[in-house]
Amino acid sequence: MSAQRRIAIVGAGQAGALVALGLRRHGCAVTLIGDRDPDQVRAGGVLSSQCLFGSAVRVLDRLVDGGLAAPPIDRLALTVDGVGTVVSGFDAPAQSVDQRVACAALIEDFVAAGGDFRVADIDPAGLDVLAGHHDLTIVATGTGDLGRMFVRDAVRSPYDRPQRALAVAYVHGLLPDETGAELTITVAPGVGELITLPALTTTGPCSILVFEGVPGGPMDRFEDVTGPEEHLRRCQKVLEEVFPAVAARARSVELTDEGAVLRGRLTPTVRKPVAYTASGHPVLGLADAVVLNDPVTAQGANNAVHAAGSYLDAVLHRGARPFDAEWMHETFESFWRSWGRWSVAWTNRVLAGLPAHVVDLVPVAAQEPAVAALFAAGFDDPSTLHDWWFDPGDAERMLAAVRAADRSVDPRALRNAFGQYATGVTVVTTRAPDGRKIGVTANSFTSVSLDPPLIAWCPAKKAPSLPDLIAASHFAVNVLAADQHELSRQFATPAPDKFADVAYRDGIAGVPLLDRSIARFQCRTVQRVEAGDHIIFIGEVEHFDTSDGAPLVFHSGGYRIAADHPDFA
Repeated sequence: MSAQRRIAIVGAGQAGALVALGLRRHGCAVTLIGDRDPDQVRAGGVLSSQCLFGSAVRVLDRLVDGGLAAPPIDRLALTVDGVGTVVSGFDAPAQSVDQRVACAALIEDFVAAGGDFRVADIDPAGLDVLAGHHDLTIVATGTGDLGRMFVRDAVRSPYDRPQRALAVAYVHGLLPDETGAELTITVAPGVGELITLPALTTTGPCSILVFEGVPGGPMDRFEDVTGPEEHLRRCQKVLEEVFPAVAARARSVELTDEGAVLRGRLTPTVRKPVAYTASGHPVLGLADAVVLNDPVTAQGANNAVHAAGSYLDAVLHRGARPFDAEWMHETFESFWRSWGRWSVAWTNRVLAGLPAHVVDLVPVAAQEPAVAALFAAGFDDPSTLHDWWFDPGDAERMLAAVRAADRSVDPRALRNAFGQYATGVTVVTTRAPDGRKIGVTANSFTSVSLDPPLIAWCPAKKAPSLPDLIAASHFAVNVLAADQHELSRQFATPAPDKFADVAYRDGIAGVPLLDRSIARFQCRTVQRVEAGDHIIFIGEVEHFDTSDGAPLVFHSGGYRIAADHPDFA
């Protein structure tokens, strides 16, 4: 992208600063505006609780050179009072870095990379001036008058008032949980939730206590608190009355610093992603400006980092074309389809109370590690909770499939070992007999033969689309480009219409061919072979086409980009 394209980002929180740094490192002329300089950020009060799970950590590592040495979070303990405790490891370590530390470091890295950082309070009039002087203006703050410029999306926002009274304390001296889990979540049904986790703060390693109280209930007791020490005493009082097991761990805790407490309420809200200034300039909302999540599922920071990565890729891919309102809407919708909607739906369901069938699964998961692993996986990628968290029938099918699996080999370890083999990523598409479009993400694609031209891929027997795939005479394999990772996620997760907002054209037998794929193979199914829990589809290639571009790569559970080996570059 040309450095002549001028981009302004208002809001130097994690998402805004990450996008600014990424764009600057790609040669863009970026102005980042925050309300405080890095030293003031470090000296201020805590901004949030936060936890980045494995997939978000990978995005962060892609955007930032070298991470901060936060304590690793390897295991989850989820307790439902009176029911049981689910304990499971994460596939990759999570981490928590105080936003005062993380954001200050990002701003300094941005300045070191030649970025233009300014401290200013921007109001709507100032935003109008900025937007008039820049090719793209992004608003990455959801507070004040700027936040109110983005209209609430009533369809995606089921709540019109806060669902929890929130209180946070950063402390030293919290004893380890008896399960050995670093991240603990305790649910007191009808009362609220308590989250504990290790973190890195301004004074070094610490622990965070996050209180999520149902409004008007026994945990909603922080409104009259006037100072940090009183806040801590109130935290300990709530622990003694509602969470006695954690109270025993917290008897000797001390605040990490004078700014180590936070309390308040927020209404979970999704807003329309594009606002207009007084002169009619469109501006794009990012992170909390457009998706404000309650922290009960620890998804806020996760969403911010994934949104930053998604927006950065969209800006870089835009090239010299204008950043118009249509592009802004599509940029947000791409993030929403691939990440935002899953965490929002899950969080809103948890705020309404754990479904009865999920509560029933807790003692099962306490005894069966494979079921427990599904709970842990949901924190890293909430799309994996669909639809078993929401639908009792799907939960029963999930449980049956887990129990039917061969446990002579550790499935998680085997999956991780398989993941060491890097692959491309494809979307296999077809038409059902009734004309419905079918699409599924697959990296099990391989060439088989040149004469005749044969390829193969392997859907799971439990795949919902399998009957339609079997009934179809033809299918297409669409090899995704490096910037199409959102499509990969979109077609990998359940949805009424996976093709929503996807550009395609019809091929042989009406099979959808995805635009911008770097290769497309239109095939007639010639053989199917059962192989364990999958079916091998062998197709004869009837037509293919290719285009220039780098492929999307999948390795070790994450998306990668192909690069020339330095020994052969």
